Amino acid sequence: MIYLRLIAESFRFAWQALRANLLRTILSLLGVTIGIFAIISVFTLVDSLERNVRDSMSFIGDKVLYVEKWPWSFGGEYPWWKYFKRPQPNIHEYRQLDRNLTNDAGVAIFANRGSSLFKHRNNSFKDAGLMGVTYDYNKVTEIPVAEGRYFVPLEVDAARNVMIIGDEVASTLYPGQSAIGQELRVSGHKFTVIGVMEKQGENMFGMPNFDQMGIIPYGSFSKMYATGPNGIGSTIAVKGRDDDLGLMELEYEVRGMMRNIRGLKPRDEDSFAINRPEMATQAITGLFEVIGLAGWVIGGFAILVGGFGIANIMFVSVKERTNIIGIQKSLGAKNYFILFQFLFESVFLSVIGGGIGIMLVFLLTLIPQDMMKISLSMGNIILGLGVSAVIGMLSGIIPAVLASNLDPVIAIRSK
Repeated sequence: MIYLRLIAESFRFAWQALRANLLRTILSLLGVTIGIFAIISVFTLVDSLERNVRDSMSFIGDKVLYVEKWPWSFGGEYPWWKYFKRPQPNIHEYRQLDRNLTNDAGVAIFANRGSSLFKHRNNSFKDAGLMGVTYDYNKVTEIPVAEGRYFVPLEVDAARNVMIIGDEVASTLYPGQSAIGQELRVSGHKFTVIGVMEKQGENMFGMPNFDQMGIIPYGSFSKMYATGPNGIGSTIAVKGRDDDLGLMELEYEVRGMMRNIRGLKPRDEDSFAINRPEMATQAITGLFEVIGLAGWVIGGFAILVGGFGIANIMFVSVKERTNIIGIQKSLGAKNYFILFQFLFESVFLSVIGGGIGIMLVFLLTLIPQDMMKISLSMGNIILGLGVSAVIGMLSGIIPAVLASNLDPVIAIRSK
């Protein structure tokens, strides 16, 4: 009960300080408000940006290994000359892996070609992406078909001219009507639309998505465009099992089998690269950690100034209420009661400043954005209020100790 009374009195004194010296208090809390706003706004933007980038990269799949000619690189020197003469993964290697791998959950080979022209009567879609895939590609990466269906094995094996198109392609070529069963032409070849994928929306940094893409069987793609050493490069994607932590067993098996297929000797370097989505994830995480650190530094200076402002309020408050402190102590108030009274007041004032900063960040998230959706997470709200409370505690501890150690007789005589 005594603690509830202590908190109630502390809030009452804090509220009286706010009302009695509104302008002074607002100016003193401004530093905390700006500091929390700077930190939480940076964290909110970083979290939103990171989430949108990861969503944009979701097309590369989860728990997937990519066997390619070129390794992914994210910074540092890139010795391209070492990889230039490497052979491209091919359909023969894909079939060998598909037949013999034991630690996989699916194997697919695919090839991409950008800037394709899709035509249907008088309508056309420029700069579309065209992808040729084998049947198990839907096990490697989710193909969100909203209308129609995915390929059947016979269509892929027989290299039928069937296509699954993106939402933007469908709305452009077939406005106001269903695209299923319709025909379109690509490089003089006629295809029948069997499926339309769900709308994904705009991606960050112009990363590819399925909205502006058409997917056809790999055999159909190979008939249209040369694949292999002198043509469009292909990629073999291998999906890992959930029980293979880190996909280490799968990677060892893929590496050993690829070396055996290509006849590499024990001392020979790999003539292929095994790339992981984690490589891109780690690079993105490292970048955002640096940005987050910059947010702490920028906001830290403002919070430091705000902390001095809170401390100034508390010193003035102790000076103004010295007589009241003396009366409280003469009536039996313990030192810890006075200590916590001023400490709670300091924390309360600081949390008010932090709450205003968080409210400003929330207003920022209400601004419509075409590039990405900005949202304030509960974790960042808790972080902002927590930092405010810590700053309030540090700023108020010295004034609170001074107030609790006042001699009651001397305090009562003060004016």
